[in-house]
Amino acid sequence: MPSAFNTHNTNPLSQYPQAWERASKVKLLVLDVDGVLTNGQVFLGADGKESLKAFDIQDGLGIKLLEQCGIPTAIITGRSSKMVLARCEELDIKHVHMGVDNKAIALEKILKSLALTHSDCAVMGDDWPDLKMMSNAGFKVCPAQGHEAIKEGAHFVTSRSGGNSAVRELCDLILKAQNRYEELLNQARN
Repeated sequence: MPSAFNTHNTNPLSQYPQAWERASKVKLLVLDVDGVLTNGQVFLGADGKESLKAFDIQDGLGIKLLEQCGIPTAIITGRSSKMVLARCEELDIKHVHMGVDNKAIALEKILKSLALTHSDCAVMGDDWPDLKMMSNAGFKVCPAQGHEAIKEGAHFVTSRSGGNSAVRELCDLILKAQNRYEELLNQARN
């Protein structure tokens, strides 16, 4: 494990010694949306329908970098949103499950379609609806602002909040643990 994981004053890995090993085994990244890819705020228009979501651009690049390394991303969310669908299309995320009541069942379908097991996936969630989906994941991750019940069971809690590069922090950890980060960084430099 590297001595300095990021530019923050604290090293989040020091609190989660098993995170590095678990990240090294990830073959699929599964994400909730609200509170993970966004800051969790929902903006409603005058018609009462969701009118706006903000996504972090660095999260998107992290997802694309994982994809370059053969690690797909899946989205499982309880809400349905045209904005989420558009963002997933932009990032070429093929496994998108929206309006899901039981996220664990959706995860089973994705794992079966990819011939993977729970131990192969990292799951990032932030609140109670994510508990079942995260229960058997090989790598359970919570963004910094996530609910305490999720943090308690997490293998890793990011130093960043959802919608504020928490997903990128996780993607970088996976890339570093799998010895791909420096290669990709060098490609970006050249």
